[in-house]
Amino acid sequence: MQLQLTEEERAFREEMRTFFTTEVPQELRESVHREDDDFKEAVVKTQQLLNAKGLAVPSWPKEYGGQDWTPLQKHIWHEEMQLAGVIPPLAFNANMIGPVIANFGSDEMKDKFLAKTANLDIWWCQGFSEPNAGSDLASLTTKAVRDGDDWVINGQKTWTTLGQYADWIFVLCRTNPDVKKQAGISMILVPMGTEGVTLRPIQLIDGGHEVNEVFFEDVRVPAENLVGEENAGWTYAKFLLGNERVGVAPVGATKRNLAIAKEKAQENGALDNPVLAAKFVEVENELLALELTALRVAANSEGGKPHPASSVLKLKGTELQQAVSELMVDVFGTNALASGATGGEVPQEAARSGPAYLNLRKASIYGGSNEVQRQIIAGGILGL
Repeated sequence: MQLQLTEEERAFREEMRTFFTTEVPQELRESVHREDDDFKEAVVKTQQLLNAKGLAVPSWPKEYGGQDWTPLQKHIWHEEMQLAGVIPPLAFNANMIGPVIANFGSDEMKDKFLAKTANLDIWWCQGFSEPNAGSDLASLTTKAVRDGDDWVINGQKTWTTLGQYADWIFVLCRTNPDVKKQAGISMILVPMGTEGVTLRPIQLIDGGHEVNEVFFEDVRVPAENLVGEENAGWTYAKFLLGNERVGVAPVGATKRNLAIAKEKAQENGALDNPVLAAKFVEVENELLALELTALRVAANSEGGKPHPASSVLKLKGTELQQAVSELMVDVFGTNALASGATGGEVPQEAARSGPAYLNLRKASIYGGSNEVQRQIIAGGILGL
């Protein structure tokens, strides 16, 4: 099966490739990792550079910085950005709260937040999951009570990614406990520096600090920080989660990481092992199939409705992410265990391969677990 781009689409791909590889400085690309001291600065600088060129929030309404692109153009933009090693726009801003405010926020809220959100002058984080409300998000218990001109919030959120860098958090709160659980939820915007907000780090299996717990104790915020209508938060959450899953199969990044793994395997002779060589061939073939599926999904997702095969992208995309991270560990062998090594004791790629492998165990859970995707595939594609 061969999918051909039109002449205009090929020109668009070349335009994106040229920009990402020539106008985004090298120091903002391949070498930036979340554990680096300059990570936040690099993320902000990159998004501001993209935003200045109109490439940070292409899916937003055009009046707020978006582009009138087709789904296929958005796919090409995303893939070329990943292939070039460019840090993508912060998902919490670009794919989550930004589109929610643009579609459901008041005019005052749009004026206050959208430009700063697109330019990463405000760094957002997500306050959805709780210790007893993860997959069953509607069971959340963090509550917000109206008190005059304020909302008073009490509760706890968890798995708050990059909350240590955030200026604001968008929080799902229970505002009506007397109706069915989905119907009594609201979304409220909270500055992280508000009195009563406490953030505590969670150390992950890879040793890194990526996620956090956030506690709210009698936190007061103005009533105007309510997004849209009271008790309509579940509608906004579903809209947001649909945007969260945009680009959930990182074809470009996986292709790039696979190429790096193969290059290192050739350099150190690991590719001479026929078993490892066979693994590379298998992953390369599956990645090609995934790339073709991604193109097909992008080309058939007009009208804002995702193609049913998008669940295949999530499922297979995360499996291949994990498979490539495993190949990298195989390539470096025992050096992959030297995650704390510094000062040139082992190659940087080797020292990072072990933690990357461990960190990517999460990929089959976030954005809709792979078990859920299999159910969607069974019903929406196979008709079972």
